[in-house]
Amino acid sequence: MEKLIIEGGYPLKGRIVLAGAKNSGFKLLIASLLAASPSEIIGYSRIGDIEITQKIIEALGGGIERVDHQLKVFPQTLSSYSVPAELGKISRACSLFIPPLLFRFGRAIVPLPGGDRIGLRPIDRHLQGLEALGAKIEKKKGFYEISAPQGLRGKKFKFVKNTHTGTDTLLMAAAFAKGKTILENAAEEPETDDLINYLNKMGAKIRRVAQRKIEITGVKKFIGASYEVMPDRNEAVTFGLAALATQGDIFVERARPEYLQAFLEKVKECGGGYQVMPKGIRFWRNNELQATEVKAVPYPGFMTDWQALWTVLMTQAKGKSIVQETIFENRFGYAADLIKMGAKIELFNPRVKNPKQFYNFNWEDNRPEYFHAARISGPTPLKGGLLTIADIRAGATLILAALLAHGRTELTGVEHIDRGYEEFDFRLRKLGAKIKRIG
Repeated sequence: MEKLIIEGGYPLKGRIVLAGAKNSGFKLLIASLLAASPSEIIGYSRIGDIEITQKIIEALGGGIERVDHQLKVFPQTLSSYSVPAELGKISRACSLFIPPLLFRFGRAIVPLPGGDRIGLRPIDRHLQGLEALGAKIEKKKGFYEISAPQGLRGKKFKFVKNTHTGTDTLLMAAAFAKGKTILENAAEEPETDDLINYLNKMGAKIRRVAQRKIEITGVKKFIGASYEVMPDRNEAVTFGLAALATQGDIFVERARPEYLQAFLEKVKECGGGYQVMPKGIRFWRNNELQATEVKAVPYPGFMTDWQALWTVLMTQAKGKSIVQETIFENRFGYAADLIKMGAKIELFNPRVKNPKQFYNFNWEDNRPEYFHAARISGPTPLKGGLLTIADIRAGATLILAALLAHGRTELTGVEHIDRGYEEFDFRLRKLGAKIKRIG
């Protein structure tokens, strides 16, 4: 089993180039299966989630060619409509395979979604939308069987709550449904727009007509396309926070400020420094950090993937900070490890009017032992220790904490980091981190 050994206390300085967005690349690969000819995905990130998606496509009979950071997808050889259970258990992308398989075979069999242990990943909102378009869904032990014997038909559908992956699933399904589909309360994330742009390049007819409202006119055929993946905004935040937390200075090339406004506002509020430049954003820290309050909400708000990383930074800020989570019902699992490292964190549940409406997760999935907010007191020195990574963002969180901690930290569960960050330890070393991989 591989481990990361980190010696903390060194400021990170230099230049880093963002990889292709994790939350976009694997979706574009899946969307390529709609086409009648090969497609080329350029600038993808060489991470575990892409490899899992590739394995699923190959298990379905499709072909993949990899050259450096380019992937060529050959959908013509698809021969199966059943996603293997052993691969589905480690991927959260299963529902996204449903539309291409329905388009190609009229049927799809997908296992229940897997992925990070950050809360439940219900796909009820995805399935409700597919049913509205005419799909028939049977839930069996460990998997769903979906069919569309009469094909899919366009319809007006409103998501009960925001769903990024649910919107992406419905976009692909509506792209070939007969007639016009209107999606309301649809996700606004940049990665969803990346998918829309790619589908349109393949021949789809999709456009945003108002805030959270998307219009799709179904087409009968899709052609292969060449497309470059957008830069990863989660990586941008990770490296930006690494500069602030370690009192360093990092230029994040390809970082796009229009995708990061909620984050940049909080950087300014807490006393951090940043400068938007023609090719990216520079981050640094000169002054004492001040406590802030953040709330993880759907885009364009502060992203849920950023809240754990922000919590680490707030352990170094003066005063009491509040971090509130509204997207997942159980996403503070990392707090126990930060407390072991010396952080002063109190988990609690804030008073909320009509929590069923307020929170984006299904309220019935909530449990008394789940907490939806953290109170962080700082500044507090952190110390190294022996820790285990549980998911992608928690892994980045513990690495960030180790980089600013006193002493040595040993991290296991490195495979979770590899699922979401390309050569993360190597790139951190280029910035001056004392980090090595063993095992």
